[in-house]
Amino acid sequence: MMTRPARTPSRKNPRRRIGAKPPADAAEIADRLHSAAIHLLRRLRRVDEAAGLSAPQLSALSVIVFGGPLRLGDLARAEQVRPPSMTRIVDDLVAGGLVRRDADSKDGRVIHLTATAKGRRIMSEGRGRRVQMLADALKPLRAAEKRTLAEAVALLERTIHDNLATSKPSR
Repeated sequence: MMTRPARTPSRKNPRRRIGAKPPADAAEIADRLHSAAIHLLRRLRRVDEAAGLSAPQLSALSVIVFGGPLRLGDLARAEQVRPPSMTRIVDDLVAGGLVRRDADSKDGRVIHLTATAKGRRIMSEGRGRRVQMLADALKPLRAAEKRTLAEAVALLERTIHDNLATSKPSR
């Protein structure tokens, strides 16, 4: 009797990996974590439609709310787009009352982008909706699974802080 070789889980179908043996190799862990993070964010992003903003607008607003005030060029670099593209996004955020342009007190030619109270409220409400959606998804887990997940989150936070803060991609 001939046995079939074990199938390698497809990258295109992450469901095949659910319940699979935990990986031991750093590259495989990184691959699965990367995939899980993307799928998680895509699913949580569904509730962002309630904000009435496009994904690029929400992303730029998030950077301004949590990292601002900052200059347009700095925002464009953070969002990995060219300044003219960011100008259009910022114009929409300003028109919506979510961001304001403030002249630098020392150099009037320099403009800083600052979130308004409305912009901060929209980001806070959106985060609340995403966190609630994720919390609801975690409720069915057993207490031991929640503890394991909490430990994994702490480990991930430490890894990000200690090992990714200044690291550059290896070639």
